[in-house]
Amino acid sequence: LQVFHINMHVAYMLPTPKQLRLPACSLHAADAETALLNARDVYTRRSEGVNIWVVPANAITASTPEDEGAFFEPSNDKPYRHPTFYKVPDGVKYL
Repeated sequence: LQVFHINMHVAYMLPTPKQLRLPACSLHAADAETALLNARDVYTRRSEGVNIWVVPANAITASTPEDEGAFFEPSNDKPYRHPTFYKVPDGVKYL
């Protein structure tokens, strides 16, 4: 009897070169290569995407709802992060 370790992976798809990469699905696979092939079979069969990333789910670190307070508070003690103290020269369209 052979035992396979099946891990959860998360697939991200790039719909077109000019769009943002979007989370497509989570899937179970023995390794990243198999997860990539499975994601390709499901999400590119109608030419929906141009690129797929597959990441082991246990490699993703995310904030939790308990982090809501201090974790997301603005950094008011760091004024350089809010460049409102200087004048933009005339003629500058994009900064």
